[in-house]
Amino acid sequence: MFAIVQTGGKQYKVTEGQIFQVEKLDAAVGEKVNLDVLMLSDDKGAVTTGNPISKASVECEVVAQDKHAKVIVFKFRAKKNSRRKQGHRQPYTALKVLSIKA
Repeated sequence: MFAIVQTGGKQYKVTEGQIFQVEKLDAAVGEKVNLDVLMLSDDKGAVTTGNPISKASVECEVVAQDKHAKVIVFKFRAKKNSRRKQGHRQPYTALKVLSIKA
């Protein structure tokens, strides 16, 4: 069984027990979060769709609040002696799927 969930303006295909990273959520480590389900597929291949599906839910547990690796933003203008270097680390939340309920 898998589900397509939506959070942070993005969609993710998840299965039970999977750990995946989403845009930062305001939740502490160990808290449980319910995500909007857009599509649900069971083991027999039957597919249910909606926007979102009202009766379906995906329960996740927050595993970690962390940041991705640093991305260097370097701007350079030739022949102008102009350089600018900046680093960026995008925060994320790691979620573990506990259950998918139809």
